Amino acid sequence: MLVLLWFAATSAGWVDARTLASPGAVLDAGQRLWESGQLQDNLLVSLQRAVTGLAIGVTVGVMLALVAGLTRIGEFMLDANLQMLRSMPILALVPLAIVWFGIGEEVKILLVSLAVMFPIYLNTHAAVRGVDSRFVDLAATVGLGRLALVRRVILPGALPGFFTGLRFSVAIAWLVLVVSEQINASSGIGYLMTQARNIGQTDVIMVGLVVYALLGLTSDTLVRLLERKALTWQSTLQSR
Repeated sequence: MLVLLWFAATSAGWVDARTLASPGAVLDAGQRLWESGQLQDNLLVSLQRAVTGLAIGVTVGVMLALVAGLTRIGEFMLDANLQMLRSMPILALVPLAIVWFGIGEEVKILLVSLAVMFPIYLNTHAAVRGVDSRFVDLAATVGLGRLALVRRVILPGALPGFFTGLRFSVAIAWLVLVVSEQINASSGIGYLMTQARNIGQTDVIMVGLVVYALLGLTSDTLVRLLERKALTWQSTLQSR
């Protein structure tokens, strides 16, 4: 319906083509970029940045969540500080990140990693702290040690919260990436859109937006499929 409305608005002249390109013009621009190889090259760069930042952010977020969730000392030392940092807009750190790390790949991956880490930490930490104490008591009754308790009770019990955080993190990763790729970048979909903005190519800008939307939808679908596979033991309405 949105595409039809978009087509009608541009065909009827309700919207100036210089303000919003028509769907046909966007398809032509996408085909032109694909044939020249620009779309594939910049897409590959964006994917590498997103995957690297996501992997780092998820790993750090899970580790911090386990430390803060499993020990009182860890929660005392970490949780308040991380909650304080979480309230700061990640994109407000851009000037400081540029001063510290320059304008290379490091600053882009750093921003994605930081943005990804907090949803993972928040949801995983809450899930760890929310594991039913009766399961912990049962594990102690059957003689499970500390490591076995974490592996067989805590981690499976925290998986639903982890996947909720992962879905948020994947969406945020693309959001931060498109901004970070406009920081003196020389490649990536965000860079492609910035170059198009400078010369008024709204069709190329729309191609970039469509690509980001498809990447977001695809990554969220993959996370949901992984969640269903990992939580087959969980009896919920979603699993039916």
